[in-house]
Parts: sequence; C-alpha cells; structure tokens
Amino acid sequence: MNLFKKKKEPDDSWLYILLLSTVVILGGALKNYTFTIRDTHITFSIFVLPIIYLLTNYITKKYNYTKGVSAICLSTVAFVLFTYGIGYGLGRPVNFLAIGGEVSGYLISQMINLYIYVFLLNNTKQPPVLIYLNYMFSLVIFYMFYTLINLSVLVTNTYWTGYFITLIIQAVECLLVTIVDSKIKRGLEKN
Repeated sequence: MNLFKKKKEPDDSWLYILLLSTVVILGGALKNYTFTIRDTHITFSIFVLPIIYLLTNYITKKYNYTKGVSAICLSTVAFVLFTYGIGYGLGRPVNFLAIGGEVSGYLISQMINLYIYVFLLNNTKQPPVLIYLNYMFSLVIFYMFYTLINLSVLVTNTYWTGYFITLIIQAVECLLVTIVDSKIKRGLEKN
C-alpha cells in the first residue's frame, strides 16, 4: 500500500454542465416574456445570454476545452429535448424554424466564443478588453444567425431599435461578466 499516493480529485464538471443546460433552458423559456422600451418589445432572455457564455468559458477555464465543447453539445440537446417535450406535453405545435434558429445561433456563437476564448487563454495574458469584445462578438453572432434563420418572423418596423437596445443592455451586462471572468482562476490542466 502506497501511503504517499496522490488522491485524484473528483471530476465535478458535470455540475457546471448541468447548470449550463438549465440556464440555456431558462433563456429559451424567457424569450416569450417581454418588456417594452421605446415601443419596442425586448425579451427577458437578453439577461441570460451573457451568463450562458460566462458558464461555458468557466467550464473551459476550470477544466479544459473538451469539457467546454461537451457542455455546449449537452446543453443544446437538453434544450431541444425540453422544448419538444414541453410542446408535446402541452399539445402545442412545435415551430421547427424557431428552434432551428435558436439552436444554430447558439451552437455557432458558442463555438466561435470558445475558439476565441481558448486562443486568448493560451496566447495572451487575457486582457479584459479582449475578453469583453469576445463576449460582445459572440452575442452579435448569435443574433445574426438567429435573425437569418427566422428572418420572415423577426423583421418588423422596430427590429433595429430592439436590436441596438438589446446590445446596449447586454454591453453593460458583459462588463459585469468580464469582471467575473477575470476573477476565475485557471484550472491545473492547460487547454
């Protein structure tokens, strides 16, 4: 018996992946609830989106890149299954185009966010300005793909007003998310 054997720390990344999946589902549920600014309806899910990117980056920073990719994939599957399950359970028709827009926007923006974030982790001293710009860029990518897929549904007279109000609100939230991100210590395993 080796008394000096180093204990292996348990892998608790599944807790964070579960948390990410839950927050993604919350964001999907909040899209149906809106508030009004300047006669433009803004969805409450805008407050959840930067937190989703923060959670993914936290998983990547604390564990590794593959855990981050796994978290994105599992949260996407959880969101789709939850959306279909709720729609089926309530007897409502499921809008494949809307879910496709959300899922494609989510997956593409998350992967771009992750690639840039890992590059910043490995090749820079993680300056807060670049981390902030990465969060904002990921949100713009999300809205771009979501809008392209749902173009016939989304474009109204107040679309651009809502788009810029959303980005302004999220710019402030991304400042807070960037501060939290900069306080997170990198895990032992390099990405």
